[in-house]
Amino acid sequence: MTPEILYREGGVIVCLKPGGVLCEGGQGENMLSLLGALTGSEIYPVHRLDRETAGVMAFAESSAAAAFLSKQISSGELKKSYFAVTAQSIDPEEGEMNDLLFRDSAKNKSYVVKRERRGVRKASLEYSLTAQNEGLYLWRVSLRTGRTHQIRAQFASRGAPLYGDTRYGAKQKDGFGLFAYSLTLKLPSSAEQREFAVMPKLTEQPFCNFGEWLK
Repeated sequence: MTPEILYREGGVIVCLKPGGVLCEGGQGENMLSLLGALTGSEIYPVHRLDRETAGVMAFAESSAAAAFLSKQISSGELKKSYFAVTAQSIDPEEGEMNDLLFRDSAKNKSYVVKRERRGVRKASLEYSLTAQNEGLYLWRVSLRTGRTHQIRAQFASRGAPLYGDTRYGAKQKDGFGLFAYSLTLKLPSSAEQREFAVMPKLTEQPFCNFGEWLK
């Protein structure tokens, strides 16, 4: 599992993270060690994707570049969009999800809760149904906040866990229905924002059901 580098300049790396690879920490290979081996640089993490999720990510090769990216994350200038697949629909098929999320570190799971208390944070995203095929639903999701397992927990709380996400109630075990397809950020060489977008592989479950829409 080797990450594909999409852009590298000014200490900023944009790459495609394979599914099943940790962003950092843990035993064995992770994105920091894999990118370090490719570039010969020390790699700094600035945001994360869950191990199961593949998609576009940004990393830094210096503390200055890490601060440059982290500032964009804090201000909301760095924008992330996903494709999500579920086996259940949501009513309405387009809108916002605004919830309170509690993160249980011991269980490595996030829960939608009804009231604010210690450890609870606001979570917000936009979603729309893009396609439906053979009992599966393809959603386009744009994050407003970046909470741990946010998309997974918010969709599951509405009776539509992501395909293959057994931690949040899905029954399938032959794929994982979340892909970070788009990352928009400012680059060190320009004040303008640039989008990096990659479509999921159409040979992988469950995205192979949506070849017409993901070309």
